[in-house]
Amino acid sequence: MNLVQCRLTAVLVGAVTLGVFPTQPAPAAMPATMTERQLTRGPGGRILTNSGVWSPDGEWLVYDVRSDPAGSVFDGDRIEIINVITGEIQTVYHSRNGARCGAASFNPRTGQVVLILGPEFPTKDWDYGPYHRQGVVLDWPGRGPGAGRVCNLDARDLVPPFTAGALRGGTHLHIWDSKGDWVCFTYEDHILAQLPPGAGHDLNQRNIGVSVPGHPVRVPTAHARNLDGEFFSAIVTRTTPAPRPGSDEIQRACEEAWVGTNGYLRADGRRQTRALAFQGQVIDAQGHACSEVFVVDLPSDVALSGEGPLAGTPTRYPAPPRGTVQRRLTRTADWRYPGLQGPRHWLRSSPDGAQIAFLAKDVGGVVQLWTVSPLGGSPRQVTTNHLPIASAFTWSPDGKCVAHVMDNSVCITRLEDGVTTPVTGRTDEESAPRPEACVFSPDGRSIAFIRRLPSGGGVANQIMVVSPVP
Repeated sequence: MNLVQCRLTAVLVGAVTLGVFPTQPAPAAMPATMTERQLTRGPGGRILTNSGVWSPDGEWLVYDVRSDPAGSVFDGDRIEIINVITGEIQTVYHSRNGARCGAASFNPRTGQVVLILGPEFPTKDWDYGPYHRQGVVLDWPGRGPGAGRVCNLDARDLVPPFTAGALRGGTHLHIWDSKGDWVCFTYEDHILAQLPPGAGHDLNQRNIGVSVPGHPVRVPTAHARNLDGEFFSAIVTRTTPAPRPGSDEIQRACEEAWVGTNGYLRADGRRQTRALAFQGQVIDAQGHACSEVFVVDLPSDVALSGEGPLAGTPTRYPAPPRGTVQRRLTRTADWRYPGLQGPRHWLRSSPDGAQIAFLAKDVGGVVQLWTVSPLGGSPRQVTTNHLPIASAFTWSPDGKCVAHVMDNSVCITRLEDGVTTPVTGRTDEESAPRPEACVFSPDGRSIAFIRRLPSGGGVANQIMVVSPVP
C-alpha cells in the first residue's frame, strides 16, 4: 500500500463520499477511489479467520461455513475458497463422520491451508471442545505436486509416558509464520481437564504452542483418540494455577501473533528470529484479572527439554522448550481502564517487528489503537478517535496502516499520525461489518471482511472486499 492509499477518501457503489472522523486532522488531499464488492450470496454463517485468509497470489479467500446466520455455532463441515476476481467457489476440504471444521488460513508461501478439525465419531465424553480439537494441513486441490493431500499437523498421545512432540489435548486457530514454516496455535489439555479441583496438580489453562515441520511424530495406538502428526509440537508459554497478585505470572495465554516477518532486533543488536506476542492474563494487586501484552522468544530448536518434560506428566503441563523466554511488555494497573480492552482481538506485529499493536481504552473510556515495542517501554497511543475501534485488525504489508472496523465502517488508520479514514459507507447495526476479521491482501490494495446481509427472507454472513477502482 502506498501513501496515496493510506490517505484515501472512500467512494462506494452508492456514490457516498466520506471523510476522516472529525476529531482528527484532515489528511492530505490525495484521495484514492474504493469500491466494495459482495463476493458470496445465499444463506449461511460464513466466517473469515482474523488473518491469513488470502492466498499468496491475492486471488482467493479461504473461509468456513456454519449453519446459523451469525456464524456463532461451530458446526461447519467444509472449507471453501472463493476467487475474488471471478467469484468461482471451490470446496477444498469436507469433514467426515460427524467432525466439524473451521478457522482456516493460507500458508503465505505455498498456498497450503491449515484448519481446525473436531473429532470424528464424536461421543458424549469426546465431542467438539477446546481440548478435543486438532490441526489439519491440506494441499490445495489442483495446485502443486501434493495436491489434495491431507495430513495431521499435531500429534496426540493420551497415555503416559507421553511422547515428546505430541500433545495431550486440542489445538485451535493455527497461523503460519511469514516464511510458511512454523505454525502457532492456542492449546488446552485433556489430561489435566479430567483431574478433580484441588491442589497438587496443574490446571487445564489456555496456553500457546508451535508446530515445526520436518519432524513427524508417531505415537502408540494405546488410545483410540491418539493421532500421529507430521509436525513436532511444543507448548511455549507457561501459566500458573494461582498467579500471585501484582506479579508477572499468568493464568491464561491467548490471542497471539508472530512478531515481524523476520522477528525483531534485540537491545544488543542481535536478531531474535522467532517470537510470539500474546495476551497474558495477570492478577493485579487488588485481585482482579486483566490482560497485558507479553512476548515469548523462541529457540531455534523446540525439541530440547527445558525445566520439565516437553510432553508433560499426568499431573503437570507440557513444559516450554529450553531457551524459551517469556516477558511482560505492558503494565496498565494504574490506568483508569487497566488491561487490554474492546472487542476480542489478536495482537498484531508490524512487518519489521518493531511494534506490537493492541486495543485498550483511553482516559475517556474509548477503545483506541496502541503499540508497544517488543523490547518493552511505554506504550504509544496511536488513535484519538471519539468512537471506539470495533474489530480485530491487520497491518498493511508496508507497515504504514492498520485496517479495522469503526462506526459501522471498515477503516484504515495511518500509524504515522493516527488519522483514521473510513473506506466503506456507514451502515446500520444489522449490516455493519462484523468484528472477527478485517484483513489486508498480500499487496495491501484490498481488505476482506464480512457483513450480515438479507438473504432468502433472512440474513446471512457474506464475504466482502473493498479495493481501489482500476
